[in-house]
Amino acid sequence: MLKLFRFLRPYRPYVSLVLVLALAQSIGSLLLPRFTAEIVDQGIVRGDRLAILRFGAIMLFWSVVATACAVAGSYWASKVATGFGRTLRGAIFARAAHLSLHQFDRFGAASLVTRTTNDTTQVQQMLIMMLTMVIAAPMMAAGGVILALSQDTQLAWVLIAVMPVMAVVFALIMRAAVPLSTAMQAKIDRLNLVLDEGLSGVRVIRAFDRGARQRDRFGRANLDVTNTAVALNRLIAVLMPALILMLNLTSLAIIWVGSHRIDQGMMQVGAMIASLQYAMQILFAVFMVTAMFVMLPRASASAKRINEVLDLAPEVTDPDGAADQVPRSEPAGRVEFQDVTFQYPGAEEPALSGVSFTANPGEVTAIIGGTGSGKSTLAGLIPRFYDVNAGRVLLDGVDVRAVSQAELRSRIGYVPQKAVLFSGTVATNIRYGRDDASDDEVRHAATVAQAIEFVDAMPQKFDSPVSQGGINLSGGQKQRLAIARAIVRRPDVYVFDDSFSALDFATDARLRAALKEETSQATVFIVAQRISTVLDADRIIVLDNGRVAGMGTHAELLESSPIYREILASQVSLDEVA
Repeated sequence: MLKLFRFLRPYRPYVSLVLVLALAQSIGSLLLPRFTAEIVDQGIVRGDRLAILRFGAIMLFWSVVATACAVAGSYWASKVATGFGRTLRGAIFARAAHLSLHQFDRFGAASLVTRTTNDTTQVQQMLIMMLTMVIAAPMMAAGGVILALSQDTQLAWVLIAVMPVMAVVFALIMRAAVPLSTAMQAKIDRLNLVLDEGLSGVRVIRAFDRGARQRDRFGRANLDVTNTAVALNRLIAVLMPALILMLNLTSLAIIWVGSHRIDQGMMQVGAMIASLQYAMQILFAVFMVTAMFVMLPRASASAKRINEVLDLAPEVTDPDGAADQVPRSEPAGRVEFQDVTFQYPGAEEPALSGVSFTANPGEVTAIIGGTGSGKSTLAGLIPRFYDVNAGRVLLDGVDVRAVSQAELRSRIGYVPQKAVLFSGTVATNIRYGRDDASDDEVRHAATVAQAIEFVDAMPQKFDSPVSQGGINLSGGQKQRLAIARAIVRRPDVYVFDDSFSALDFATDARLRAALKEETSQATVFIVAQRISTVLDADRIIVLDNGRVAGMGTHAELLESSPIYREILASQVSLDEVA
């Protein structure tokens, strides 16, 4: 957890203020029993009313000081912890945003959500406890013992004797609580995962009538979290009765020993009352420390999970001295693969091996192949979602690893396999490609993407709301808006990763005709399953198990590539396209 405290650096002055206030509060609280003893011994026993008023006024002053410091300390501790939580959440999100795709998949969306929210909250609450108690509690305990010794040495040993007993009880409970706390966060991850799948996949669940099964999955995950929480809280619940029991027994021991010493004339009544108050303060300080350590196991488990994200160095980074701009050829957008090999971490075989080709501006390069042949992997190397293991990917003659990711991706319009839309409006989703796009440019992009017809049919047209994930739109509508988002960017390179699969043949044909004119000066990559989508491509690359099994135009591949003919025959008659 200490590693996370580096995010407290902007709040150091406030942390110092909180510690000073806690110190002042502790001093004020520790002085009160001493004045109580003076009031009893000098005022009440001796009948000195002036002493009662004098020490009473001093007690009132220190009570006000201690209360004011406690309130101010809690206020500033809350501000520091809240700011720390905000900074920490921002750091987790920023790190997750820079992870490569397979690094992101290592955690999963549900786990990253838990780490950003629940885990951060656990650490934040622990920080509040530490700021308000890290000075006050030890000082109250140590100061209470010292001042109790100053009242009566023999009586103070009663307080000292009970502290090891409390430590043993506390250690036994914490020993059992720590593994439960670690398991708790992992089970919350599982619960969030089941919940996310149940909500995002509601259509599939209903279509296959699996509602009862999904409710059963959620019920089991929910019960697992509940049982762990009950076991953890049952252990923690033992602490309070144990502390109260020890507090009462300690009070009885102090009164019993103190009454005998008073009877023997070895101490005064006020000293016994002060010792009793010091006992209360010491045990209350121990209780505060216990409350802090009750939260420590879950906070430590949460901090460990947060550090797993923050300590994971992104694999795709900008090198030192990365170029902010790629020197552009004329026309711009030439993409070259030079003997490229890429293997996913942990995979037995490379996803791509020895891939080489050149795609020039004004050309359409289509990539086809069977499932798992490496088509999407190849497309993902162009915007540098991954770094190659061998070979180079060049944009206008410059290795994509030598330029900043922001500059590289500003020149690429990417449309993924699964169209992703964000909550907002139709216009804001299209402008996600370029924030400063005008209304005319947004409309033009929608027209080219064949989305204008259904957008104009919406009640609010481009201001019509889009639900999270675009669930209020069909698959084809989402794909067309995703294509419009790439078009409005006006990039040098377009990458369509199987982006026409949800379109009917007529819409597909109109879209490709419109795109041909719109992208005539750009380099276009089309990953496709349909042969009809790639027939007119300037270059078709046939992949088989990550290797280039054929390259050329449709006519050339019909003559030279058995794999291409096999793919073609599985979809249409060879006579139809011969």
